[in-house]
Amino acid sequence: MVVRPTSGRTGRRKFAVLAGIAASVLTVSAIQIPATAAPAPTLAQNTATQDTAQNGGTQLAQKPYLGWSSWSLESTNYPGVNPTGGGSWLNEAHVLQQADILAAKFKQHGYEYVNIDAGWVGSFDQYGRPVVDAKKFPDGMKYVADYVHKKGLKLGSYLAVGLDLKAYNDGNSPIYGTTDCHTRDLVYPDLRQTSGWDNQSYQIDFASPCAQAYIQSEADVLAGWGVDFLKLDGVGPGSFKGDAAHDNTPDVKAWSAALKKTGRPMQFVLSWSLSHNEIDTWKANSNGWRIDTDVECYCDTLVTWNNSVKGRWNDVVQYIPDAGPGHWNNLDSLDVGSGKMDGITEAERQSYMTLWAIESAPLYLGDDLTQLDAYGTKLLTNDEVIAVDQAGVPAKPVSQKSDQQVWYARNADGSYTVALFNLGSAPSQVTANFGDFGLTGAAKARDLWNHQELGLSNGSFSANLPAHGSKLLRLTPVNPVQVSAPAVVHGTASTPSSVSLAWDASAGKLAPVTGYDVFAGGHKVASTSGTSTTVNGLKPSTSYTFTVVAHDRFGRSSAAGTEVSYVTPAASGPVVYEAENGSPGGGATVYDCSCSGGKKVGYLGGSGLLTMNNIKVAAEGTYLVKLGYVDGDTSRSAVVTVNGSSFRLPAPGTNDNDWNTARTITVPIYLMAGNNQVIFGNPSDSVFDVDQLTV
Repeated sequence: MVVRPTSGRTGRRKFAVLAGIAASVLTVSAIQIPATAAPAPTLAQNTATQDTAQNGGTQLAQKPYLGWSSWSLESTNYPGVNPTGGGSWLNEAHVLQQADILAAKFKQHGYEYVNIDAGWVGSFDQYGRPVVDAKKFPDGMKYVADYVHKKGLKLGSYLAVGLDLKAYNDGNSPIYGTTDCHTRDLVYPDLRQTSGWDNQSYQIDFASPCAQAYIQSEADVLAGWGVDFLKLDGVGPGSFKGDAAHDNTPDVKAWSAALKKTGRPMQFVLSWSLSHNEIDTWKANSNGWRIDTDVECYCDTLVTWNNSVKGRWNDVVQYIPDAGPGHWNNLDSLDVGSGKMDGITEAERQSYMTLWAIESAPLYLGDDLTQLDAYGTKLLTNDEVIAVDQAGVPAKPVSQKSDQQVWYARNADGSYTVALFNLGSAPSQVTANFGDFGLTGAAKARDLWNHQELGLSNGSFSANLPAHGSKLLRLTPVNPVQVSAPAVVHGTASTPSSVSLAWDASAGKLAPVTGYDVFAGGHKVASTSGTSTTVNGLKPSTSYTFTVVAHDRFGRSSAAGTEVSYVTPAASGPVVYEAENGSPGGGATVYDCSCSGGKKVGYLGGSGLLTMNNIKVAAEGTYLVKLGYVDGDTSRSAVVTVNGSSFRLPAPGTNDNDWNTARTITVPIYLMAGNNQVIFGNPSDSVFDVDQLTV
């Protein structure tokens, strides 16, 4: 539940709870204490025979889930959707109506979850456990769960992290199932608040044994109703918070243990903008994590391209290696079904779903299913595209230096899923060069959106795409090779005597790939069993062209991956150029930080520019420049202009509002012999803060 603004620095993606939802979730009625305490559900109540059969005793989330979620409709200002204020759409009748359509039209395509987001809590019982808002859900949540289960669907629910402010009850509420625990025993003495909103919850102190008992009591309530899925929201580090009060890793571990202990299989997903610094915690304790802020625009439509669909192409990249069976990258709701409500063009709707599918992200619809148009229904029920999502092989970008991008995934059968995107604001041709992603020779191309065979393509495939348009292909090699070529070979570091390289792994048809050889000038210069190595013994200020060849245990070799050329630094290098010694302009400002030289340049983007002159090298060519930068956001992009020639540079952020600690990435930059000028800016968006360049 956050908003992604189009400008600002740390507040570019400010977060706010809708006023209507706040009234429902936060400003609930006074604590209701019934005369007789409501018992916790028993294990027998938790585990219905039907649900045991549905899960078959297997691990959850082996594939990304498909379904529908209420939040896009709750958050929109589209006329008539929320007639009495934000979130007023949410009620039992509307949810059951969506479930009916999901079962009738979409279940056959794999959609099964009906997820109720924020707004269902009306109050808290005498034990601090959530109570359903009876005005919105007069028959209760168990009735809703039973209803959707009878249709072969599953029910999802929602809670915010921490102890809700209203559940605290001045610390006097006992914890169900304990003899001497109260809500005052759950919190820190200073009643510090947590969650991405800081007006929702107290931080729970999990050093107290009462804390796990409380989480278990909440989990048992959900299980007793028959809930199959829980979204825990406002989780940090992430949600653009990162200090000690917003460390919710103990909450996540506690919820993971509690949900398992109920005996009822429940998918467990975290939100929002989870910090990649804690990815091991998220992977070990959840079935997925939102990589970004809300996709919704909180405006008169459900989404807009700029706020915030387009950001996902950059924001997902650092998380791609972490997705897999049991835990998936969550890109948020899929709002592509209704042209009049969605707020984006048909081309944008297709690109939106294409990215979600190639990333194996959960596909959960956010539209009003009573308002779908023919084009939207066609998108959402395209079984070939859904199969790409369900294959569970997230695609990677070949390059993001321009708005014309190619993303690829190698499939288990030797074919390739390839997406072409034109993220620019004008029509453009986009070309996929097969060698870049390890495909050798000719391939049969199939258009997955149009169910059309396109014939043979030899070495490349090009398409003219509209603004924000896309094409999704399956490329099948005509003559499959025994060992595929290494893909996306790139440099990662350099010294005057070495260059470090990395690449995406090759695959063997009959036997596993066991190693790689690196060549320079026709001579083998390194060998490795992994997908990275350092070539040593090089000369300073010298250009080298590298190729990488894979081989299996029988000695069968691949074709060479696409060659790359880099110049080593001078013998006296590398040289560090501090950003604060450059020329900030247009509002860009020097700030203190825990980074090189103790300074950085921030407020870049829009009119804010950083010009760094006199970047000196001895020889012309591509250098592996190390960029030191600071980004507490999900990711930000610069337009880097080198001697008058520009390219895009997205950089991964931390999602935790840390604008003090520097990170580094390696950027290949073509420099001329002598002095060079490098400018950081972005006329249409905010840029990361710059610490230094090392050449």
